[in-house]
Amino acid sequence: MGGITLEDVVILSAHGAKKIVSEAEELLKKAISENGENQKISFPDTAYYLPLSYALFGFEIRTLKDIYLLLNTAISIINKKQSEPLNYVLDNGVATLLAEEIIKAIRYLYNQEPQPDCEGFFSDTILRTLGIQLVDGRLSGFAAILGAAPDNKTAVEIVRELQKRQILVFLGSSVNGKSIIDQLKQENVEMGWETYVVPYGRDTISLIYPLNWAIRAALTFGGINPGDTE
Repeated sequence: MGGITLEDVVILSAHGAKKIVSEAEELLKKAISENGENQKISFPDTAYYLPLSYALFGFEIRTLKDIYLLLNTAISIINKKQSEPLNYVLDNGVATLLAEEIIKAIRYLYNQEPQPDCEGFFSDTILRTLGIQLVDGRLSGFAAILGAAPDNKTAVEIVRELQKRQILVFLGSSVNGKSIIDQLKQENVEMGWETYVVPYGRDTISLIYPLNWAIRAALTFGGINPGDTE
């Protein structure tokens, strides 16, 4: 039996990107019909608008109408012709992330975020506090865990090993309805910013939160300007 080829990966990534972009488009249409296109949109406590789109393209998204600029960019990325298959995969990934940011921002508008027992969007205050600790060495790095461990014991061991190394741990997503967040809760593991074990959301789309945190760190501490995509 042959393995998955690069062509298979291209097809799968395109399917996934189109699905999530379509979901974002439908959600945006619904939000505009119910709130009007001039409804303000933002994540809480941030000066970076919708951070991913701001960092990658310099888009200052302020209203639901502005989101069409972001949505149309995601659609154009998907439809862009590439000479290398791997570039298709990378572009589909960017389009997917842009759509995920749209979905999460609109969910905040409807008070559907953050999810229970999760931090949701990481504020600029948290960014500055922990960013300084990364810069001065008190934190050695950060890791994002998606899904669930094979069992609760393994979940605890993974997190404890990362804590020993002073690595900030972001927890999210789920597998067959099970999340590592719930596994740690069942084992009474203390979670939160003070323990450096931070649950951000139980669906994979929530991964946009730690990505937004990381990309704002590049803007804040790395001297990167909005729109400097490379």
